Amino acid sequence: MTEMLTKETFLTKVFDYENKQEWEYQGDKPALIDFYADWCGPCKMVAPILEEISNEYGEKMHVYKINTDQEQELSAAFGIQSIPSLLFIPMNDKPQMAAGALPKDSLVKAIKEVLKVE
Repeated sequence: MTEMLTKETFLTKVFDYENKQEWEYQGDKPALIDFYADWCGPCKMVAPILEEISNEYGEKMHVYKINTDQEQELSAAFGIQSIPSLLFIPMNDKPQMAAGALPKDSLVKAIKEVLKVE
C-alpha cells in the first residue's frame, strides 16, 4: 500500500528540513515519493503502477504519495515544477528526482539502480 504523507509525517519519516541543512534520510529502508495532484491526468496513469510496485517491493522499500495541492510547502521545499514528480531516496546517498509519468519498466530500473532494491 502506498502511504500518504503530510508535512508532519514527512518531517519524521523522510527528512526534517526545518531543523537540518544537510540531507539526512530518516527512513529505515529506501523510499519512492510520488508528488501528484488529483486533477493531473499523467498522475492518474502512474498511480496504479506505484500500487503494483508497492505490492511487489513493499517489504524492501517505502512508497509514499504527496498531494501537491494540499502540501504546497513540501512541494516548494523540493522545487516541484511539474507533476507527477518522483523522488527516489536511497539509504546512503542523495535523493534523485524524475519528472513525468514513467512507465513501469523505467521505474523498476530506477528502483534497482538508484535505490539498490532487487
